[in-house]
Amino acid sequence: MTATPDLGTLRQASPDLLRSVFRQHAAGVAVITAAGENPAGFTATSLNSVAAEPPLISFGVGTGSSSWPVLAQAEHIGVHILGEHQQELAATFARSGADRFAPPTEWRTGPEGVPVLEGVLAWLVCRVVARVPAADHRIVVAQAVVGDPEGAGRPLLYHQGRFNALRD
Repeated sequence: MTATPDLGTLRQASPDLLRSVFRQHAAGVAVITAAGENPAGFTATSLNSVAAEPPLISFGVGTGSSSWPVLAQAEHIGVHILGEHQQELAATFARSGADRFAPPTEWRTGPEGVPVLEGVLAWLVCRVVARVPAADHRIVVAQAVVGDPEGAGRPLLYHQGRFNALRD
């Protein structure tokens, strides 16, 4: 390791370095859902707006996740922006082995058969246009088809390994 007055302590790239750097990055919290024999979903902090015309989004998903087999086949997915009041919902969809769609999760079947979560700040149903290999993950690119941006509240954030709210 090298110390310099300009750059601090440099560390070689590693999974731990990447995790440490991204703990410093506050990210919005979303839940991605898909319909299958059983509905699937997971908490995502990798959601990005890709383009406005056509309206494209992207997110990353591990191919070892329990949601991947459904997402790998889904033609449409749901994207849900969570509010600060939904920390427990975010934790449920992040927990391995949880029955994510059982009560108290409130949801309905939405457009294109996609599970749509109740009480979120905003949601989209998107048509999957690409699944790009990236190591043990896939970057999913999807085009928005329909949505609702009218939920009330403030966004839920993820920072330093925990869910947080915005502060004024």
